[in-house]
Amino acid sequence: MAGSPNRLPPQQRAYPVIRTNSNVSDIVIIGAGVIGCSIAFHLARLGCWDIVVLEKDDIGSGSTGKCAGGIRQQFSTEANIRLSMESVRFFEHFEEETGYPADFRQYGYLMLATTEEEVEAFKKNVALQKGLGINVSLLTRQEVRELVPSLNTDDVLAASYCPSDGYADPHSVVQGFARAAREMGVKFRRETEVTAIERKGRVWQVRTSQGNFHCSILIIAAGAYSGLVGKMLGLDIPLHPHRRHLFITSPCDEIPKNSPLVVEFRTGFWFRREGRCLIFGMRNPDEPEGFDTTVDWGFLPAIGVVAHNRLPLLNELSITSAQAGLHDDTPDSNAIIGAVPGLENLYLACGFSGHGFMHSPAVGRVVADIIAGKNAPDIACFALERFKTGTGKGEACFI
Repeated sequence: MAGSPNRLPPQQRAYPVIRTNSNVSDIVIIGAGVIGCSIAFHLARLGCWDIVVLEKDDIGSGSTGKCAGGIRQQFSTEANIRLSMESVRFFEHFEEETGYPADFRQYGYLMLATTEEEVEAFKKNVALQKGLGINVSLLTRQEVRELVPSLNTDDVLAASYCPSDGYADPHSVVQGFARAAREMGVKFRRETEVTAIERKGRVWQVRTSQGNFHCSILIIAAGAYSGLVGKMLGLDIPLHPHRRHLFITSPCDEIPKNSPLVVEFRTGFWFRREGRCLIFGMRNPDEPEGFDTTVDWGFLPAIGVVAHNRLPLLNELSITSAQAGLHDDTPDSNAIIGAVPGLENLYLACGFSGHGFMHSPAVGRVVADIIAGKNAPDIACFALERFKTGTGKGEACFI
């Protein structure tokens, strides 16, 4: 990038180079989940190390630490497919890129279609995915049964399967990004909750529980809380936080270690191996919007009806523990990425609708390139203003 290799170009700075206040930096990122840490890593790798990441709890303690770690390329829009393709390549070489392992296991994603409408949608999606270079197939019921013999496939009409999809360890990934960024000079401030944001001239002032921070560039990557942060600026970010559960079973050896992550598309029920156990979950269509992350054990019987039908061996297992995190859903199930019109040097990276972990490498690179003035791809489909103009195509492969 232009200017000093370790700092923003002079024209982007809002203050002199010589400073004595340790809470003054070129860039402040709000949120130390996987998205915020990836952005910090990619910016630092471009030479922008003068960054402070603010986190109200601990690194990766929010939705990142409570997600299933799924990584798939099976989407319905080209933009999301390309984010996934780039991210998969990064995950394949995560340790080379960051110096830390991600435990990425490419055991595949198997998405089950149980209605004719889903089959037709899957056919279109598979054609698009293949056209972009992904090795993906539409399987018959018999092929599904051969791939995962434990499944009840009586009502399965078809399934899409991509063997290069899989899952990684969320803790390893977010900590890998954070540690690598820290080694390049990025500062992380934990237990530092943002309470107010003001614009003073060309400088952003971020008030927190641990004092005030000042910067030229501000990035909101606070997951489901990004909408609340936006309100501090009078900014309407159309995010809808919804609780999602993850249940953990007793040991199960009937499902092989290299089995794919399985998704019943109609209900959103999914499961995969985790060590010797299984983990599974399902979206609750009646889940109210909110920030509650306590486990709703009353929802387990509803999941059980679907889960025991699809995977009968679950009847023989016990539930040993559970956790709940938040999706930051948008009206079209697409992320919000990029600059905010009318607010200089304010950027958003939120609203990933459950796709943040899997897209984190590519999103970090894209946001860093935009801020550094490099040739970034056209991301108009992820722009905040699409909700006012009515442009953009919704993502149909929402689980």
